[in-house]
Amino acid sequence: MSSQLEMLEAEALKLTAGERAAFAQLLLASLDEDAEIEEAWAAETERRIAEIESGAVQAVPIADALAQVRAALK
Repeated sequence: MSSQLEMLEAEALKLTAGERAAFAQLLLASLDEDAEIEEAWAAETERRIAEIESGAVQAVPIADALAQVRAALK
């Protein structure tokens, strides 16, 4: 292992567990070639949660949704 990597590891281990988790996420995201897609999905998820929380839309239980899909496919 290079001395720079060893130094980074030592410094990272001084962080709190939460800080290390956030740092790990940043490092993993830097390896992700589809970061734009992930960001778009995150934005879509936030939008849908906001719609449900505001009452603009109502969630459908999964059993009901599957029943509707099965009926439509018959």
